[in-house]
Amino acid sequence: MGMPAPHTEWTALLARALPDDGKRYEVLDGELFVTPAPSLLHQRALTALLEIVAPYVRQHALGETFLAPADIEFSPRRMLQPDLFVVPLSPRGRAREWADVRSLLLAVEALSPSTARADRHNKRIIYQGEGVPEYWIIDLDARLAERWRPGDERPEILIESLVWSPHASVAPLEIDLVGFFGSILDEGL
Repeated sequence: MGMPAPHTEWTALLARALPDDGKRYEVLDGELFVTPAPSLLHQRALTALLEIVAPYVRQHALGETFLAPADIEFSPRRMLQPDLFVVPLSPRGRAREWADVRSLLLAVEALSPSTARADRHNKRIIYQGEGVPEYWIIDLDARLAERWRPGDERPEILIESLVWSPHASVAPLEIDLVGFFGSILDEGL
C-alpha cells in the first residue's frame, strides 16, 4: 500500500515480471512501490481532468494525453505510472510502445492516503530530475493543486485556478479549480 517492498535493488525489468494482479508496480530509484486499485473519487477526478486536458493538447498539437496504467521508464531504476500524463510530440512520430516514451510534458498524480508520501517526495524528485516541465499533485481532501517545476524547492499551491502554459506560442489552459473540485465532490449539483 504505497510502501517500499523488501528487496535490495529493483529494476523495471524485475517489476514487469511480477504477476498481473490488479496492483500498480512502480520502481522509484530502485525501490518497488506497490499500490492498490484507486478509489472511485480518485478515478472521477482523473477522468474529469482528462476531459479538460486532452482536448487542449489535441487542439494545440502538443502531443498525446494518457491515463495510468503505463510503464514510463526513465531508466532501469525509474519506472513510474503517472495517473495522467502528456507525452510530447516527437519528430519520429507517435510512440508505439511505452518504451518509446522518454519524456513527458506534464505528469499528474491524484493523492490517496497510500500514495501521498511517494507522490510528494519520491515521484516529485524523479519528475523534477527528469526535467518534466510541470508536475501537478491533485489533493481532493484539501481541494487544491500543487504545481512543481524543475528546480522548485516548494510547490506552488493553487486553490482557485490552475493555468498551464506548455508553450509560449499557445494560449494557456485555465482550469477553474473551485468548479473542478465541486463537480468531483458533488457540491452544488
